[in-house]
Amino acid sequence: MVDRLKGKVAVVTGAAPRGEGVGNGMATAILFAREGAKVVLVNRSAERAEKLASQIRDEGGEAAVFAADVARPDAAEAMADFAVKQYGRLDILHNNVGIGAPGTPETVSLEDWHKVIEANLTTTMLCTKYCLPRMKQGGGGSIIMVSSIAGALGLIGSAGAVAYSTAKAGLHGFTMSVAADYATQNIRANCIVVGSVHTPMVAHLGTEARERRRKMVPMQVEGTAWDIAHGAVYLASDESRWVTGLMLPIDGGLTALRAWPR
Repeated sequence: MVDRLKGKVAVVTGAAPRGEGVGNGMATAILFAREGAKVVLVNRSAERAEKLASQIRDEGGEAAVFAADVARPDAAEAMADFAVKQYGRLDILHNNVGIGAPGTPETVSLEDWHKVIEANLTTTMLCTKYCLPRMKQGGGGSIIMVSSIAGALGLIGSAGAVAYSTAKAGLHGFTMSVAADYATQNIRANCIVVGSVHTPMVAHLGTEARERRRKMVPMQVEGTAWDIAHGAVYLASDESRWVTGLMLPIDGGLTALRAWPR
């Protein structure tokens, strides 16, 4: 711990993983706390969030749980109020809620389309909407979106992920809009573009798929949730005080590098 976030209050949505292992939200919440932030863990499952909070407290960090579905406007507003009432201010919002569903435009159900757009995009908008006034009261803040290479690349060979890809691409435009709207108010908005990291969200794909995902990365090394979390710490800290509107790929070079035929 080097106190890069000392004195700051952070909200991490989708903080607790859905299964065994370390998810992006969990790793980010742990590193935020290790760097001195007081962390509000937002999750639909209070049980999973409380387990994570206990782990953070056992390390000497500070964490509080807010259990709700922040796709609802009243819950998103209550979340922002809870953070300020609990810790006195709000400095960081890490928008990590996200789900996927398979399907092409021909095969995706309208129910899945709406569900994925709501979870990935609407939730981010609502949490940002209600956190912004609290950040302005405190003199500024950092808002971090969590996107995916699926929103930046067409992934040939997949089963189709039109809803997920559309929602994640929408986060890129949302990031740029928020960055532009609040650039003069000391509120920064940036986006982490997550590569093929291994987390509980993709564990169900199995070991063969896990190896294929590793091999598709130019560095030939599997990414983890900790790689994402280290990027989030930088964007949340004052080290990035002059950084806004950034799409930060953390993907082992996947979006930038291509094989050259010999």
